[in-house]
Amino acid sequence: MSTAQPVQSERPRSPGNPTLTHHTSHFNTNFPTPSLLESVAGGAHYAGVKIDTRKIRRTSAGVPSNHLEIKGDHRRVIEDLQELYCCRPTPEILARRWRPDAQFEDPLCKCQGYKEYAAQAKLYSKSETISTRVMSSTTSPNRLVFAQTQVYSSKLLRNKTINSIIIVDLDEQEKIIRLVDEWNGKPLPTKYGAKFLRRANAMIAPLFVKVPKATPVAPVEVALEMQ
Repeated sequence: MSTAQPVQSERPRSPGNPTLTHHTSHFNTNFPTPSLLESVAGGAHYAGVKIDTRKIRRTSAGVPSNHLEIKGDHRRVIEDLQELYCCRPTPEILARRWRPDAQFEDPLCKCQGYKEYAAQAKLYSKSETISTRVMSSTTSPNRLVFAQTQVYSSKLLRNKTINSIIIVDLDEQEKIIRLVDEWNGKPLPTKYGAKFLRRANAMIAPLFVKVPKATPVAPVEVALEMQ
């Protein structure tokens, strides 16, 4: 008579060690965030329309484009401003691009009018634009915002590199009404005495540099129809 053999049940096998899959991010961390763009408009003390970050062009992969499409007039504004930032001011550029009563502001000065803002382009002996990147270009309001890296040289001081966010407000003729240069994207100083010192620097600068002579604006001729 045969003896029944005990049936041994197969133990379930333990699953192997879990594996982790890493996915590379497609986003460029150097691109300005919406909060940064809003702080730019706020730091320049504007109460108007904020910068619309949804208008920033992206590629099909979701990566922000390095070149934002801007209208031709704004591109020419940047070209003229680069000449001034590179210490190459001319009466023609100043007359073409700036209103006589325009304002220029940075952490060191608060300029009002031609004589004061024209002197700023002559304070350094040499300057070079390393990079420029448009952040916003809008028609209403007529405003241009761009990031810029500039290296300044002086005979007495060592080279100085400044990373700026520049906000430019323009009139209907694409002339600058107000330009705010925020170093490292920080709002302009407003502590006690800062405004007084910045105004003093703006008023003193024309005494030490030769300001380009203003080019008179040609009068506009109006043709009247004879009745």
